[in-house]
Amino acid sequence: MKVLVVGGGGREHAVIKSLKKNKKVEKIYALPGNGGIAKDAECFPVKATDVEGIVDFVKTHSVDFAVVTPDDPLVLGCVDALEELGIACFGPRKNAAIIEGSKVFSKDLMQKYGIPTAHSKTFTNAEDAIEYLKAGDFPAVIKADGLALGKGVIIAQNFEEAKSAVCEIMCDKIFGASGNSILVEEFLTGPEVSVLSFTDGNTVVPMVSSMDHKRARDNDEGLNTGGMGTVAPNPYFTEEIARECMEKIFLPTVRAMKSEGRTFKGCLYFGLMLTPKGPKVIEYNCRFGDPETQVVLPLLESDLLEIMTAVSEERLSPDMVKFKKGAACCVVLASDGYPKKYESGFEITLPETNGDEEIYVAGARTEDEKLLTSGGRVLGAVGVADDLKSAIAKAYALSDKIHFKNAYKRSDIGQRALKAKGE
Repeated sequence: MKVLVVGGGGREHAVIKSLKKNKKVEKIYALPGNGGIAKDAECFPVKATDVEGIVDFVKTHSVDFAVVTPDDPLVLGCVDALEELGIACFGPRKNAAIIEGSKVFSKDLMQKYGIPTAHSKTFTNAEDAIEYLKAGDFPAVIKADGLALGKGVIIAQNFEEAKSAVCEIMCDKIFGASGNSILVEEFLTGPEVSVLSFTDGNTVVPMVSSMDHKRARDNDEGLNTGGMGTVAPNPYFTEEIARECMEKIFLPTVRAMKSEGRTFKGCLYFGLMLTPKGPKVIEYNCRFGDPETQVVLPLLESDLLEIMTAVSEERLSPDMVKFKKGAACCVVLASDGYPKKYESGFEITLPETNGDEEIYVAGARTEDEKLLTSGGRVLGAVGVADDLKSAIAKAYALSDKIHFKNAYKRSDIGQRALKAKGE
């Protein structure tokens, strides 16, 4: 069986390593992949957003199954194009990927179907938004409507910051057309939880919960990034809260999408805030999260390809998805200066890993058989253990054996989770 994975980051590396465990898989192609992924899949320089190029590749490489993981190609309709060729896919079609592609759409969906979320108001011009904010409460959350590489959300502490955010998004177009519309939301408080789920449009099966660390520096200081590390499971996500989320958020969302004629098949990501008034949705993603995937998939006992096939064929059942007990931690090694200016092109040396360790490469390329840094987030060092404290220790021990010039990592990944557990 030949499998195609669209994308080229640490998330895709985690997906590919998990897919390789299926003995039916004879070859995995990655478009475009990266220097680290090249050890586990055959990479070709086709951009994930080049839907036409992906279609041409599939026509000439006898692909049996395709996994489309990044948000951009999903929103562009990559799954639609591949399914028209008769290729079975894991990932939502374009009309369902809008749940991430438009924050205005997802907010309207939640309000229409009574799914708990922050109160918000939508604006299509800057003047109206600024006038509204003059009488608003702060902090306030300003969100660009469309995709913005995970950076389209600004938390304004006062009116001046809010006005500046509106002008940057809507007038200066720092996120391009994604800022043609914005949401102004109330600021929620409480622990954040990420829950990835498999769904075939009828059944929804949550994966292990996780906790992301988005800020660049220790103690959750510094700029927002794509994620500097993760742990799973998230101690705040208790069995009681999980049941409440299934009843009030997970199933209602999947049913709402089906009612709208937008059946969602793939990985639906729920970004949640556990507020004093109960769990609320902060955001939906139409795909696996990064770096959440890097801690969730190492805990998956079931066969990933079999689950993905069941999702594609709309025959998913909860008993197909099993996770091992224990915990996982991912420590991201980044290029110092990320998420702003940083240097790259430095050689990476990697250690051997055992069964409880994984290295997922995100921003690297190969040159003269050497692995060189080529991105802000370079790779993730993952440790798996029976308990969270041991998993964190393993991840950091592994990260200490990885070397490249200007490497940077946070030193406190998982500490918030340990504190929540009273450890």
